Amino acid sequence: MLRTILAAAAAFALGAANGPATAQTYPSRPITLVVPFVPGGSASVMARTVADKMSETLGQQFVIDNRGGAGGTIASRFVAKSPPDGYTILLMTSATTGIAPSLFRNAGYDPRKDFEPIGLIAASPNLLVVHPSLPARSIAELVRMGKAAAAPIQYGSPGVGTLNHLSGELLAYKTGIRLTHVPYKGANPALNDLLGGHIAMLFSAIPNAHGHVAAGTIHALAVTGAKRVTLLPQVPTFAEAGLAGFDVPLRYGLSAPAGTPRDIVEKLNQALNGALHSDDVRRRLAADGAEPQPTTPQEYAAIIDREETMWSALVKTIGVKPQ
Repeated sequence: MLRTILAAAAAFALGAANGPATAQTYPSRPITLVVPFVPGGSASVMARTVADKMSETLGQQFVIDNRGGAGGTIASRFVAKSPPDGYTILLMTSATTGIAPSLFRNAGYDPRKDFEPIGLIAASPNLLVVHPSLPARSIAELVRMGKAAAAPIQYGSPGVGTLNHLSGELLAYKTGIRLTHVPYKGANPALNDLLGGHIAMLFSAIPNAHGHVAAGTIHALAVTGAKRVTLLPQVPTFAEAGLAGFDVPLRYGLSAPAGTPRDIVEKLNQALNGALHSDDVRRRLAADGAEPQPTTPQEYAAIIDREETMWSALVKTIGVKPQ
């Protein structure tokens, strides 16, 4: 009996000694940052922007792993079930924290319970852009055309459950116009079809659409944020265009699997916030129409809670059918 007790005490002491050491030596190998959408979209841009600087701070490479599909739920489930050791983390968006859990019957994760929030990266409004063949050049003209049209206006998105998708549903709900959603497997295919005139309208991330708007190949009607963006100062907000209650920016953040040691979460948060305070990262985010928003893990957890509450209520109000 005494031998058993001593052995157990020794094992406990060894575990206690090894626990802090693990956090202190983290990271000792590359960190995988999983992006829940295909390469080329704004989520990938955000991931690479902060990962490069965080890699410098932590002394380890960040490997970007794009796992698109099912509104970001495939990647989110994967990270939620990954070992909570800080070596697999997730780029979260408003879609994966607020929309997908309500829109998909079997999302496979709870944004509040299955993750340890690390911190917010940035917030960026989307642009409502139209193909030149659609003669609307303002929200008011779009609403008049939409109500008078014999058939619904087709709008694209990077996929079912994305903020781009739900923004279209919100627009239809608020204005009474008829829209038909055309989901794509990523932001680039949707934008390419808009440029080709295969769809008439798209809610697009600013980095993806900015050059085309500047070239005049597509037209921007409004931004989905509370204020105009520096890159396109001539484009009004929805409120300025006469449609209040459309402040729905896309937020990006980092989270780890639930159970990840607090010391590791704090270390990642410090590296992230350090990146967001660097002039280089701030310039890169501004060039993409995004505003850096450093937070604590607790502050980001509160944001996740608010987004899930807001979007789940909206999904029910609008009556979007679960997928």
